[in-house]
Amino acid sequence: QVQLVESGGGLVQAGGSLRLSCAASGRTFNGYTMGWFRQAPGKEREFVAAIRRNSDVTYYADSVKGRFTISRDNAKQTVYLQMNSLKPEDTAVYYCAADRGSGAEYNYWGQGTQVTVSS
Repeated sequence: QVQLVESGGGLVQAGGSLRLSCAASGRTFNGYTMGWFRQAPGKEREFVAAIRRNSDVTYYADSVKGRFTISRDNAKQTVYLQMNSLKPEDTAVYYCAADRGSGAEYNYWGQGTQVTVSS
């Protein structure tokens, strides 16, 4: 089992940047695909980005391509989400998740961190 704790959220103006971190504990961290999801007020949770286990191939939602970058540091057991050129529509609670496979089923979730982008 893996435990996940997100941090780095906050309030920024449109066009600004934030870097989210997800600290993981548990065995075989390198063997987990890691993902970021978000949930805006009144909306369903949506996929943001993922980094695949072992190969580190990355995937992004169309809405964040070119603005967000996901990365991982296996030595630190930490996953990051660098968010640039933030827009008000990026406002949401951001969740870190882990999958034993390739991202089809995320079994472990963090508590979330709030990101608010003002216009």
